[in-house]
Amino acid sequence: MAYLLSSPFTLPTLKPDQISSISQKHYFLHSFLPKKTNQFINSRAPMRVNCAAIGNGLFTQTTPEVRRIVPDNNRNLPTVKVVYVVLEAQYQSSLTAAVQTLNREGKFASFEVVGYLVEELRDENTYKTFCKDLEDANIFIGSLIFVEELALKVKSAVEKEREKLDAVLVFPSMPEVMRLNKLGSFSMSQLGQSKSPFFQLFKRKKQSAGFADSMLKLVRTLPKVLKYLPSDKAQDARLYILSLQFWLGGSPDNLVNFLKMIAGSYVPALKGLKIKYSDPVLFLDSGIWHPLAPCMYDDVKEYLNWYGTRRDANEQLKSPTAPVIGLVLQRSHIVTGDESHYVAVIMELEASGAKVIPIFAGGLDFSGPVEKFFIDPITKKPFVNSVVSLTGFALVGGPARQDHPRAVEALRKLDVPYIVALPLVFQTTEEWLNSTLGLHPIQVALQVALPELDGGMEPIVFAGRDPRTGKSHALHKRVEQLCTRAIKWAELKRKSKTEKKLAITVFSFPPDKGNVGTAAYLNVFASIFSVLKDLKRDGYNVDGLPETSEELIEEIIHDKEAQFSSPNLNIAYKMGVREYQRLTPYATALQENWGKPPGNLNSDGENLLVYGKQYGNVFIGVQPTFGYEGDPMRLLFSKSASPHHGFAAYYSFVEKIFKADAVLHFGTHGSLEFMPGKQVGMSDVCYPDSLIGNIPNVYYYAANNPSEATIAKRRSYANTISYLTPPAENAGLYKGLKQLSELISSYQSLKDTGRGQQIVSSIISTAKQCNLDKDVDLPEEGEEISAKERDLVVGKVYSKIMEIESRLLPCGLHVIGEPPSAMEAVATLVNIAALNRPEDGISSLPAILAETVGRDIEDVYRGSDKGILKDVELLRQITEASRGAISAFVERTTNKKGQVVDVAEKLTSILGFGVNEPWIQYLSNTKFYRADREKLRILFAFLGECLKLVVADNELGSLKQALEGKYVEPGPGGDPIRNPKVLPTGKNIHALDPQAIPTTAAMQSAKVMVDRLLERQKGDNGGKYPETVALVLWGTDNIKTYGESLAQVLWMIGVRPVADTFGRVNRVEPVSLEELGRPRIDVVVNCSGVFRDLFINQMNLLDRAVKMVAELDEPEDQNYVRKHALEQAKTLGVEVREAATRVFSNASGSYSSNVNLAVENSSWNDEKQLQDMYLSRKSFAFDCDAPGAGMTEKRKVFEMALSTADATFQNLDSSEISLTDVSHYFDSDPTNLVQSLRKDGKKPGAYIADTTTANAQVRTLSETVRLDARTKLLNPKWYEGMLSTGYEGVREIEKRLTNTVGWSATSGQVDNWVYEEANTTFIEDEEMLNRLMKTNPNSFRKLVQTFLEANGRGYWETSDENIERLRQLYSEVEDKIEGIDR
Repeated sequence: MAYLLSSPFTLPTLKPDQISSISQKHYFLHSFLPKKTNQFINSRAPMRVNCAAIGNGLFTQTTPEVRRIVPDNNRNLPTVKVVYVVLEAQYQSSLTAAVQTLNREGKFASFEVVGYLVEELRDENTYKTFCKDLEDANIFIGSLIFVEELALKVKSAVEKEREKLDAVLVFPSMPEVMRLNKLGSFSMSQLGQSKSPFFQLFKRKKQSAGFADSMLKLVRTLPKVLKYLPSDKAQDARLYILSLQFWLGGSPDNLVNFLKMIAGSYVPALKGLKIKYSDPVLFLDSGIWHPLAPCMYDDVKEYLNWYGTRRDANEQLKSPTAPVIGLVLQRSHIVTGDESHYVAVIMELEASGAKVIPIFAGGLDFSGPVEKFFIDPITKKPFVNSVVSLTGFALVGGPARQDHPRAVEALRKLDVPYIVALPLVFQTTEEWLNSTLGLHPIQVALQVALPELDGGMEPIVFAGRDPRTGKSHALHKRVEQLCTRAIKWAELKRKSKTEKKLAITVFSFPPDKGNVGTAAYLNVFASIFSVLKDLKRDGYNVDGLPETSEELIEEIIHDKEAQFSSPNLNIAYKMGVREYQRLTPYATALQENWGKPPGNLNSDGENLLVYGKQYGNVFIGVQPTFGYEGDPMRLLFSKSASPHHGFAAYYSFVEKIFKADAVLHFGTHGSLEFMPGKQVGMSDVCYPDSLIGNIPNVYYYAANNPSEATIAKRRSYANTISYLTPPAENAGLYKGLKQLSELISSYQSLKDTGRGQQIVSSIISTAKQCNLDKDVDLPEEGEEISAKERDLVVGKVYSKIMEIESRLLPCGLHVIGEPPSAMEAVATLVNIAALNRPEDGISSLPAILAETVGRDIEDVYRGSDKGILKDVELLRQITEASRGAISAFVERTTNKKGQVVDVAEKLTSILGFGVNEPWIQYLSNTKFYRADREKLRILFAFLGECLKLVVADNELGSLKQALEGKYVEPGPGGDPIRNPKVLPTGKNIHALDPQAIPTTAAMQSAKVMVDRLLERQKGDNGGKYPETVALVLWGTDNIKTYGESLAQVLWMIGVRPVADTFGRVNRVEPVSLEELGRPRIDVVVNCSGVFRDLFINQMNLLDRAVKMVAELDEPEDQNYVRKHALEQAKTLGVEVREAATRVFSNASGSYSSNVNLAVENSSWNDEKQLQDMYLSRKSFAFDCDAPGAGMTEKRKVFEMALSTADATFQNLDSSEISLTDVSHYFDSDPTNLVQSLRKDGKKPGAYIADTTTANAQVRTLSETVRLDARTKLLNPKWYEGMLSTGYEGVREIEKRLTNTVGWSATSGQVDNWVYEEANTTFIEDEEMLNRLMKTNPNSFRKLVQTFLEANGRGYWETSDENIERLRQLYSEVEDKIEGIDR
């Protein structure tokens, strides 16, 4: 490290909350650097490091000067100056060597050369130097320039000088840059327009990765053809193709000849000299390469023969039982001689006893070589047990266009685990080590997100980059881990089932015995039981498995030694402190937060305790929790604490004592992947990496949560397997709501008789009893109102009831391996049918039915929302007809048992006879009998496909594939209703290409939503627009909706995204005020920690957009962003650009505001404390001017921006997760906080956009909370569905109540009656009370405690009798749990 630009600096002694600073933990640092530099490390503290000054806040501080060679021209030869720009640095050493050779020979010219990495051009000063270098250059070379904003910079700089330059050579890059090419008369300025074969290449958008391959074919054949063509034009084209061959050949010799050819042919001073050059030395385009082999091989058999005769290899390597690992390498690294990191991986694997088959390809399509070299052509079985790609790119298409289906097809044939590891591309080793973000965002987009779409996993950074030579070097500790993990996955393919050991890990959150086995929508123990029964049948050793899942719960939850009702879980292992320290190398790093082991969590004071139970070769263990959820002081820390000793001991036990072959994390989600560390691209000192160690990690994850699943994949190397959320049903009506609906139908038949007035009075009084007066303006009882007004009152109440009745809710909990029956799938299909899908040419069923009666469905929705009685009635008829037609269709495709029989056959027979189509038969008895048959046929064919997917069951199958070391097919995560491709479940979940959002469709929906929100807010705010809206961006929502909420922010401030040629969004432009037709609304964007990890590129885009708008020269009353930024800049004494900071999240490696932990564990004193947690944890800003700096704390700006908010806003995007289902929503709600920051102390309006149905709505927060309470917590259909699942069901009920208290605490928008009714339902009903207490006493105790807490904190006013009864119950349950029977 000493050869860097030496400006020695001393690291400051850091405060404990900056623990993540690696440099402080100098005892870890040596593991990252190549072995030989150890002498530079000085182990005295504070540590001195000679290091390039971190100056410009960008990701890379390397400088092009290390790539500059100025010749000492003492022979007066003409000078040729070459400037090059490349994506990766592997060409640096080769070009440098070539130029030095030419200058040593010094025959005809001396060469000056300077190179830039495309990423360096972000820095203004570097860019200026680049432009200056071009002014006197002769030759410009560019290659692989695919990042749009930088491509445009290169384009504008080179364009200015293009006339003066003697030659411009651009190899595969974005079309804008390719058009700069010029060699004599050859140019590509018509790129994409001309008819020549060369240009046709660029036009075929569809054939994705084929592009690079067709280019290579062209390169092979064209020079031969062009040689015989007379014209200069053909000669120039031939030299371009030769140049490309030289470049792809990459070795110093090839580049010497390349420079001779170009300089001799195009530099005026050398034209007459007839400089001789040799033809390119061509290497194989694809083949097998081994550093010790005499040559590259084009045939596996030949390679394996050589392998068998190696003298240096021991017998173990040659034995037929050795594991075989396939490696995928990038050809350019091999030909340019920058391959030391590849050699390190090969040597490490061989040293660990594995055979290696390292293949490479020159194009960007590896699917062919993978099939050719890894699969035995005769038996079709793979030669390899697992595959590691060291390129970091998607299997087909590299950085340009990807073809994922083709990649998946090749990998499915191969059917082995597929790991994609990463070499650092844009950062040097040290920059990555010091960065809290970890990997550069563009590298995350290209080399982490895209390979995930192929089913790639474990993005481990195995190689760094030297800032001086640009060469890659192995990071030895990381290489060791990568190789061990690859061999472990390979072992799963080879071990017998009876030998395999599996550690199933369940979660307990918040920590309480009633919560063991928490997971979203999953009946955990019933699922584990079903998985274990299946594994047992399959030949795994699951000795002593109890008969039922209830007994399984008992055995894990109760310590059999102690009394039956003891508060402890069953202890599987006691680990002494000495043993713990020996097995856990990073134990000392945890003492900073938790003191010396064993500590007081998961310990008995002497030993660390591992909770769980072993059955044969299967261990079911309980993952410890974060450990700080009960400590309000720790919850206030802005950065999260490290795992505690008990947490570390659990994973040490699983890996080193139980010796698991794989760990199965059961359900969404645990704490492992949310432990502190880098966001992506873990290092040795990132906790998720240290904890998971070398165990293959399989993770059951809810299909509707792709964002957190992606965090689990990237930070804890999980192979995720999706499970279905329970089938949705309509909420239906009960008690008073049911009476209301009956009253309304009698009103409709009798309204014109004299009884109309009387029925309306009953409707009004019943509506008040049901607390609907908060949602609908009701006249006083007995007040005389006209017939028209009566219709409107009834219409509004009716509309509200229909909204409650048709609300979708997941009933019960899912059990893995039990797909829904066909009839359970009806509600899901009805909702799939309710969405228009213009891109597939499918009309929605409601739209088809509305057309039949001459109406547009959107009008009907609008009318119904306003409470126009005939529209509400029509909508109800449409909804009923949809349900009926779909039920009729499903009945025809199922057998007596309710299972779907071969849908395909039934469908063909159904679609064959026009008349007998079941949906036509059903509709013929309704007013919609004239519906368009063709549209219906297209729609039902699509629904038939969906039905097959809903009931398909692959969750157990995929788990077994993963445990047998096979490939788990990837699939998108998200909402099955919006995107049926999420089905069938049992896929390896991936998110999406982060540069693909927001899409045009998302932008359209966002405009509608923003306009509705602003209309609603104007109505509630005396006709004034809100000046600022504070809103939340969630990871999952943006994946499901392709960036709708992101687009909402852009539309509020009045900008639109601009996509590049590849459809990637990296730029925005302002929309004019005329077009916008309203002022630009200021925003405060709070991104969830998960959004920050997945979409850092989009945070960059948002920040650029807000700053751009703040700098527009517009009147302040038309641009609130500018208005506030100017005020804040003045107060803070900073530039407007800095004052316009609006994009916030947590510090890197930390998640959530901890308000949820405090509420769930009742560990908070007052609301002020919750607000402090929010401010201290959420006030980290992203700065597009210094993206490399990561998240920096800007609390003052955050508070000032929030204090201008007139409204808070969140999105609900899918029916199964609503406001009280999870704690995330209230955890990031700033409503009360904004009120406390505003100078006038006014409470902001709180709104929720609900896009869960085709009829999108903006409601106030309190309306949504009421709707939620009515459809879930207080709805017999919902709670009975939950209770039918037993132990887990009670916990689900308690969780809803706790989350309701969370909303009271952060927003104060919960009505008193919600608590009152809940008390009536669960406590006053004796029978219900006893069921809850018997089924899960621990969760019932928490339920009672939550009621008492709601009252104690002033959120629920109720009678003294009620409170007394609750207190009495509390002590009763307490005694029961402690095992005291009075």
